Amino acid sequence: MIKRFTVLFLKSATDFVFGLDKKIQTKIYYVLDKASYLNDPSIFKKLQDEIWEFRVNHKTLQIRLLAFWDKRDENITFVISTHGFIKKTGKVPKSQVEKAMNDMKRYFENQ
Repeated sequence: MIKRFTVLFLKSATDFVFGLDKKIQTKIYYVLDKASYLNDPSIFKKLQDEIWEFRVNHKTLQIRLLAFWDKRDENITFVISTHGFIKKTGKVPKSQVEKAMNDMKRYFENQ
């Protein structure tokens, strides 16, 4: 299998993941690695515009990491995870998507 992208974390995504239990962290890393090789919308799908979500379910928790693509390098594609949260409603809250959009804009402004 060919790796389609490499996942990078912004600080808030790193802080979120490190704040979780080690078993959940392990599952998150497993899902991120799996998503980088497979096109599986059950674990990585487009939410809206340029924002995507990694979907990790662990027992009763629905963990989401929002992300965007950085394809500026011809040799490697990055998916940048902006932040994570535990989903409590049916839809991803609009405020979470807006936060990801703002983080994406700042990321590209600072590159």
